[in-house]
Amino acid sequence: MRISVIIPTLNEAVALPAILAALERVDGLAEVIVADGGSEDGTPGLAITRAILVTSVAGRGQQQAAGAAMATGEVFWFLHADCTPAPESSRAIQEALADPAVGGGHFSLRFGGDGRGARMLTRIYPWLRCLGLCYGDSGIFVRREVYEAAGGFRPMPLFEDVDLVRRLRRLRRFRRLDCTLTASARRFEHRNFAGMFAQWTGLQILYWLGVSPGWLARRYALVRERSR
Repeated sequence: MRISVIIPTLNEAVALPAILAALERVDGLAEVIVADGGSEDGTPGLAITRAILVTSVAGRGQQQAAGAAMATGEVFWFLHADCTPAPESSRAIQEALADPAVGGGHFSLRFGGDGRGARMLTRIYPWLRCLGLCYGDSGIFVRREVYEAAGGFRPMPLFEDVDLVRRLRRLRRFRRLDCTLTASARRFEHRNFAGMFAQWTGLQILYWLGVSPGWLARRYALVRERSR
């Protein structure tokens, strides 16, 4: 199965070269697509030298949908620009999807760095998996036909990843791989970790209770600003 990597970006000139270099060490990828939401820091210029560049309105859900619309592979692998995939990632995806009952999945996750945020998030995420929670920073992959049957990413300003995974799980098995993806804890760096994580948890609960993602996104922006 041909794997198309899709990376949403918005002003990721610092992070993007590292993930593109890491993906060059991953065998068996059909293409790497960078779906940019209007960067002003040179991200598109960096992307076009080593990947396929797609432009979109800003918003991770819309950008990933735009990237998927251009992809040619039988499998879509959505990655954040600040993560580091392992060289064996493609093989792990292929092995998981050898089972026709599996429609997609995500990776085991660790957070890079020596900061308190990275250490705490690495400890917390296994517990979130026990609750059935899965976010985009864990490297979601999915068969094209399952993604399309689920309706793809919706234009949501927040929790677009949770929304997609919930619909994917209704169609086929969604598997967590033992292969590890290294994510960045940068959104928690130099911030009040406990306060920010508590408020993020509160936003998640409100989402499940049916509160508008638009309102939650505005609230999240305030949370990040106040946690500095």
